[in-house]
Amino acid sequence: MAKETTNIDFNANEDHMKLAVGDLKNRLKKIKLGGGKSRIDKQHEQGKLTARERIEYLLDDHSDFIEIGAFAGDDMYAEHGGCPAGGVVTGLGYIKERLCMVVANDATVKAGAWFPIAGKKNLRAQEIAMENRLPIIYLVDSAGVYLPMQDEIFPDKEHFGRVFRNNAKMSAMGIPQIAAIMGSCVAGGAYLPIMSDEALIVNKTGSIFLAGPYLVKAAIGEEVDKETLGGAVTQGEISGVVDYIMEDDKTCLDTIRDLMDKYGDFQTAGFNREVSQPPVKHPDDIYGIIPSASNKPYDVKEVVKRLVDESKFTEYKAGYGQTIFCGYARIDGWSVGIVANQRLLVKTRKGEMQFGGVIYSDSADKAARFIMLCNQKKIPLVFLQDVTGFMVGSRSEHGGIIKDGAKMVNAVSNSVVPKFTIITGNSYGAGNYAMCGKAYDPRLIVAWPNAKLAVMGGSQAAQTLFQIEMASKLKQGEKITAEKEKEMLKHITEKYDKQSTAYYAASRLWVDAIIDPLETRKWISMGIEAANYAPITDEFKVGVLQT
Repeated sequence: MAKETTNIDFNANEDHMKLAVGDLKNRLKKIKLGGGKSRIDKQHEQGKLTARERIEYLLDDHSDFIEIGAFAGDDMYAEHGGCPAGGVVTGLGYIKERLCMVVANDATVKAGAWFPIAGKKNLRAQEIAMENRLPIIYLVDSAGVYLPMQDEIFPDKEHFGRVFRNNAKMSAMGIPQIAAIMGSCVAGGAYLPIMSDEALIVNKTGSIFLAGPYLVKAAIGEEVDKETLGGAVTQGEISGVVDYIMEDDKTCLDTIRDLMDKYGDFQTAGFNREVSQPPVKHPDDIYGIIPSASNKPYDVKEVVKRLVDESKFTEYKAGYGQTIFCGYARIDGWSVGIVANQRLLVKTRKGEMQFGGVIYSDSADKAARFIMLCNQKKIPLVFLQDVTGFMVGSRSEHGGIIKDGAKMVNAVSNSVVPKFTIITGNSYGAGNYAMCGKAYDPRLIVAWPNAKLAVMGGSQAAQTLFQIEMASKLKQGEKITAEKEKEMLKHITEKYDKQSTAYYAASRLWVDAIIDPLETRKWISMGIEAANYAPITDEFKVGVLQT
């Protein structure tokens, strides 16, 4: 692979992206420390591995692992001491060469207690397992619901109790579930391992009960120690609640590997795959192609060439609707249909200029047709989002932009083939929806570190919010000096810009991860491999389309 000949803009872009990727890696290093070194040391003193050490030991040596939701809870819950990674580590990895979802409570973070974001993250992990019919392994070590925030995690449809509903649903679907009780497992959380297919418990360190010793004494006056109440011997030999008693963490994890080794093969969806070929164009060039400024143009086809096998693709309707690129290609051998926003200023056959990154009527119509074709051919879809929204103005309205945008949204909504979304730059307004944002059920959705997610661009939004605040203050009779105006606009802009970052989105699980652009092929490939475990049973149909 030959690296692209560089120029000044390329070098500046490359430096900017390398700094962003470096910042991403430094943030991840901090998150992976969980509750900090002292709490990790305490875990080791108890004879326990940490959540991340358990996952590393459980997975096949030298195999890939993609972590889901590493930034969940980032820069949230400061008044409660923070909650790195939401207090739980989740991701896709290989156990005995079988792709699995792994969920491991991090007991170094508030004893593994469930914050609201932890509930959301657990549900996302289960959703991925259910969509793709993947085995799911729970490594339980949790003190239960974080009581100071119980009202935000306990009673609603997408709160804590939904986890156990999903346990039951997955069991009925025949999706393997294995739970290992490797620490505390308290109260309602006790249902998770016991609603799994098989449950293991580590002797002396694992315990499971509906109420701990203190609550038992308060409730019924009985004094009982933790081991007698719900330790390994009690729950393994007397109650029969668990299936296997293990002597230590490693023995427990080895046994899970043995259990996984005995599963039979399941039917696949049959997505097309050939031998993987690397791109001819050097993937590192992506760093220099993506502009440091989000409003600058670039040719998305050059990005695609660095993501797809042999840098080859077959472009669909190349001369029509040019602000969206559609084409067939292979990624790590898998056949894919790619829908990508084109950031170049283009000229139509009618001589009209179209701004890059904006969805016009013709590009929406083209994308909708391409999505339908991929569904007909059973080809997974990959969306590369760098979109500022749909075109506005009288010409667009007269041309039926709402109608054509609705066609595209309809096609995305009703698509039955797996969808994967990579936010490579901007993700604004209804463009996020049409390009398969989180609300449209992508199997995986990730962002590059330069990504921005918001209703609209920062400068437009800040000016709008500024005018609203100004009007409010003037109505109250407040006098605003020029200096005060400048200060207000600066504050609003900074706040809006912070809320538009990829990190803000990832902390709230609007995206599954922030990734180095060079990891994009791996995420898409493992995503399609996961999806291949779930045969397509629905027929592709679209609703009413205004032609």
